[in-house]
Amino acid sequence: MAERLTSLAAVLPPDTRLLVLGSMPGAASLAAQQYYAHPRNAFWPIMGQLFDFAYDLPYPQRLMQLQAQGIGLWDVLQSCERQGSLDSAIRAETPNDFASLLQQQPQIRALAFNGAKAAQSFRKLVLPTLAPEQVPALMQLPSTSPAHASLNLTNKLKAWQSICQYCIL
Repeated sequence: MAERLTSLAAVLPPDTRLLVLGSMPGAASLAAQQYYAHPRNAFWPIMGQLFDFAYDLPYPQRLMQLQAQGIGLWDVLQSCERQGSLDSAIRAETPNDFASLLQQQPQIRALAFNGAKAAQSFRKLVLPTLAPEQVPALMQLPSTSPAHASLNLTNKLKAWQSICQYCIL
């Protein structure tokens, strides 16, 4: 039987311009209570290369580096049922409250989806609930998960460079 999981709290600096959205944190991230905690997840190495910081800094310092760029982190799903960590195992999805978030944080200019499942869940569960003027730019990027092995780090990095146009540089 699949366990009911709850996502991590949003990391939202007051000047968030770009919100990176996963589907639901994997087991390693939930256990550590840190976004992208799996040691083979490419998220932090990609962010480190894009914004010139050591990806192995302590977690609070990595979050500060993102904050300095106007980047926030959250998940599309507030909760779901899932056995293991694979997105393909996600069932019984409940989305986070994006209508309230986007109303409270109108400076958010773009949502970057970390993988296809995050984008799919957002389009299915959230987008129909938003007024057209609430919807910022939407960007689906390749998953940084080690399970998404069809692209290497170099190709993932190239795709993720598109977020820089929304950041504070």
